[in-house]
Amino acid sequence: MAAFAAAAMLFGSPDPATRFVPRTVRAGETAVLVFTRTTGFRHESIPDAIAAVRRLGTENGFSVDATEDPSAFTDVHLAPYRAVLFLLTTGDVLGDDEQAAFERWIRSGGGWVGVHSATDTEYEWPFYGELAGAYFAGHPEIQPAAVHVEDRAHPATSAVPENWPRTDEWYNFRANPRERVHVLATVDETTYSGGSMGADHPIAWCQEFAGGRAFYTAGGHTRESWAEPLFLAHVAGGIRWAAGIESGFCGEIQRSVPRRVAPRSAPRLVTPRN
Repeated sequence: MAAFAAAAMLFGSPDPATRFVPRTVRAGETAVLVFTRTTGFRHESIPDAIAAVRRLGTENGFSVDATEDPSAFTDVHLAPYRAVLFLLTTGDVLGDDEQAAFERWIRSGGGWVGVHSATDTEYEWPFYGELAGAYFAGHPEIQPAAVHVEDRAHPATSAVPENWPRTDEWYNFRANPRERVHVLATVDETTYSGGSMGADHPIAWCQEFAGGRAFYTAGGHTRESWAEPLFLAHVAGGIRWAAGIESGFCGEIQRSVPRRVAPRSAPRLVTPRN
């Protein structure tokens, strides 16, 4: 039994407690679905991440449902949600019918948010790969690094400094997504060891895609990330944009020298609760 429990931390199986319960949205309510299914590596930070997103919902005006049940992905079940958050997912998490329903939902204006290993998910689903913007290739050990914010006007990056030092597990990607997405932030490979993408290493981005919206951040591996005020503000801004609560420009793809976008006004910080 102990061996099974240990294995479940590495390779996820849905918890019966996370089975999906269909929702009815009240008038004026903005609902977000958090999906945490794993069929590969399972992050121990998932409970912390779910709890943090629930707090962000309370503080930012959206309700949160969390599940690992792929039966949530039907036309009827997805309809009440303004955004779906793939939170630390890994592996093949949806079947063909669920994938088709999710594609229809995106095309009808839904917003996707991907966190960290959302790019270590669904490698054989082309639509998802384009939505996510890139696929995971590998990572060095957890260590401090410097993040450089390129767009300080977007809700996901308006609350963080232009030069943002933080500690996390820094993903390398199979290809640079800059040709396909609007890059919000990069990580400076000269400030840590193990980067493989060179001088241009995007780490957070967004795009308007197939009628919907997509925001991705590569942070969030560590439990500590989910108690970090600036990272929480970063995630909250991405959710608000993807859900259509707050506007932000993601339509122009930058294909050459990154530009700096000035912030709109003094940003607000989101503080974790004890």
